[in-house]
Parts: sequence; structure tokens; C-alpha cells
Amino acid sequence: MANNEDIENGESCVQEEIRAPLLSRVERAGNGDEEKPLKKSSNEERWMVYLTTFVAVCGSYAFGCCAGYSSPTQAAIREDVKLSLAEYSLFGSILTFGAMIGAITSGKIADYIGRKGAMIVSSAFCTAGWLSIYFAQGALLLDIGLATGYGMGVFSYVVPVFIAEIAPKDLRGALTTVNQLMICTGVSVSFIIGTLLTWRALALVGIVPCAVLLLGLVIIPESPRWLAKKGNQKEFEASLRRLRGKNADISAEAAEIQDYIETLERLPKARLLDLFQRRYLRSVTIGVGLMICQQFGGINGVCFYTSSIFESSGFPADIGTITYAILQVIITALGATLIDRAGRKPLLVISGAGLVLGCVLTASSFYLKEHGLALAAVPALAVTGILVYIGAFSAGMGAVPWVVMSEPCDVSELVWSMGLFYTFNFLMSWSSYGTFILYAAVNALAILFVIKVVPETKGRTLEQIQAAINTS
Repeated sequence: MANNEDIENGESCVQEEIRAPLLSRVERAGNGDEEKPLKKSSNEERWMVYLTTFVAVCGSYAFGCCAGYSSPTQAAIREDVKLSLAEYSLFGSILTFGAMIGAITSGKIADYIGRKGAMIVSSAFCTAGWLSIYFAQGALLLDIGLATGYGMGVFSYVVPVFIAEIAPKDLRGALTTVNQLMICTGVSVSFIIGTLLTWRALALVGIVPCAVLLLGLVIIPESPRWLAKKGNQKEFEASLRRLRGKNADISAEAAEIQDYIETLERLPKARLLDLFQRRYLRSVTIGVGLMICQQFGGINGVCFYTSSIFESSGFPADIGTITYAILQVIITALGATLIDRAGRKPLLVISGAGLVLGCVLTASSFYLKEHGLALAAVPALAVTGILVYIGAFSAGMGAVPWVVMSEPCDVSELVWSMGLFYTFNFLMSWSSYGTFILYAAVNALAILFVIKVVPETKGRTLEQIQAAINTS
């Protein structure tokens, strides 16, 4: 009992050390009485942050290329390689399984060899997978495309975390949202050019962002927070200075990161079972809760049935799907400009309300069609519902959960891997309108979850966010 009490008391002291200097860090004026918040250096330069973000999100684009590959190529691959529907379905499932394994292992890889090292590994797996698909003459080499899925999974973790770690707090939300924007762009471009290129040529196109990423990694710095965590003091300061500019005053930010890393090292290392301990419970609740809201809110079902919904409504499927893809990219880009101004919570709440409306409109169209009521209104309701849904999803629920997941940094890789397990696309066979009513209910609950549980992280450093969650 005495030992347990000593441990708990020691952890409480460490938590107090984390909270005190970071949540109320100030600088004193010359008279020693007045206190003012620390301000960023007026000499701070941002071009290296932007360049580093551009290089990193080439991995996000590669992720999108892989995610959008199977939709326009299914018929051609099945015909050329003589695959049954079951064999092609296995190919698609293997990519998803590879992504799951990549997500589970990504945190350990990124911690052991660094964020840049993890992106190099991911690029290598993606390139090997694309080459395997390109040379495939049968099901075996196609299934080795599992390597591409693995690379997707690693990218899904390391890219937003890397961006969050290198970005100033006033740009972190917008720059991290670019991750989702580039995923959407990769999916959309793959779908559009996939109607023009052969499936083998489209596989080679998937290698291009990996090559750009590998070249860019040569000139950008490593994450300063990872370097500090590894005890590489000189490299840490050099990396931070490259990111903030040679004339910027980095002393305050460097001290804050270093103080937090040193204090955090005195806490026990997070393991999978630790997710259920009290000190990590809030991080787990926020991270897994947001991913459940995102995945169970119907995005997989909507994406899976987009073409058939447009066809059943009498709207041309190709025009509808391209409109869907373009709208997704535009709204995600607008969301990236708003996230650091409006904040995370307002975007999530507004996005949730739009998702509820989109689901209700789509459910109404299926209900009217099934019961033979107001059939003339069915096409307009279906198209409007789907476009409202994807617009609302792109504005907040698509990107913001990944931003929030990248911010609490001590157990995020463990939570991240759990987030990719959730899929929800099988209910249409039960009831078409009932499925979308259920989606609407889930999104309504998501709004309540965001309001009650999710903290606002706009304008706060990663250390401040983690300290606040740890001491909640």
C-alpha cells in the first residue's frame, strides 16, 4: 500500500510540474509585478514550415491515390487478369488489411527511426506495392499489393503527427487539415484519370508522389519534438531554428518543449493496456470517440452507394460522382482556411448538423421511392442529400478528428490504430431509408459528444494540450 501511494503521489507531482509551467507560462515585465503572455518572435519565418508540410502531404496524396485506385479499375482488372468477383474483393480487402497493420505498427516505427524515417519506410512499401500491381499477371502479385496498403496505414499516422509537431500553434490546425485535403485530392484525381488511363498506367502514377516525397525528405528537417525526445539537443535546436528562421527567437519554444519532454520521460511509457488507466482515459475517450463518430456516421455507406444512389434517382452516375469528388476537395480546402480561425469544436458541431440534414434528406428520398410517394421529388432529394452530406463531412468531421488525434501526443499512435477498425457499410440490405435514419441518429449523438467531451485546442501548443488532458 505504501509503495502504491508513493507512486501515485509521485505521478501527481509530475502532473503538477507539467501543468504549472505550460498552462500559465508568462514573462515578467521590467518592474517584476506585471505579467504578459509570451508572444511569437517578429522575425519568425514560415517558408520552411510550408515547404516541410508540402513534402509531408505528398504521403497523404499517395494515400488518396491508393484509396481511390480500385473504384475505376475494377472492370478492367477483372477482365485482363481473369479474376472472379470474390478474387477482386479479396484484393480490395487485402489493401484495407494492410492499412490496418500499418496503422498499428506506425507509432513504434515513427518513435524508433523518426518521423522522416517512417515516411521513407512507407514510401518504399507503397512503391513496391504499386510495382507488384503493375507487373501482375494473376491474383498473387495483385495481392502482394498489400504492401501499398501497409504504406497507407503508416502515412495515416505519421503525416499528421509530423505536421503537428513542426507547425507553429497558430498554423497547426490549417496545416494538419491539408493532410485530409490531399487525401481527398488523391482519391478524386485517381477516379477521374482512372477513366482515361489503363489500370497498369494508373499504378505507375501512384509512384509519383512517393518519389517526390523521398526527394523532399532530403532537404527538410526532422521533427524537433522527436529529436528532443531522443535527447539529440544540438539537432533539436538546429531543426527548430530551420523551421522558425535563423533570426527568430526560439528560446521560449525550445525551453517549453524541453521542459515538457524531460518531465514526460519520468512518467511510465504508454502501452496498449494503459489506454484503460485513469490518466489516459480522457485521451482515449476523445480520440476513439471522434473516430467512432466519423466512421459510424455513414461515410463508408455513402461512398459505397454513391453511384447507385445517383443512378436510382435518374441522375447520371458519372457526372454525379465527379461532382461529389470536386465538391469534397473544395469544401475540405475551405475548412483548412477556417480551422485555426473558427476552432475545432464549432466546425465539428456545424459539420454534424449538416450530416444529420444530409442523412434525413437521403432517407426521405428512399422512403418516398419505397412507398411510391412523390416520385418526382425522389431524384432531387437523393442528389441534394448526398451532396449536403459530403459537403458537411468535408467541412469538419472528415478532417478535424485527424487534427485532434495528432495533438495529444503520448498515446495517440495507440488510439490511432483503433480508429481504423471501424467500418459500417452493410445495413442497406436491411433497410435503405432506415440505414440513413440510423446514420442521422449517430451524427446527432456525435454533436452532443463534441459539445460535452471534446476540448477546443485552437491556439494552444501540443505540450499545453497534453498537460491539460493529463490533469483533467
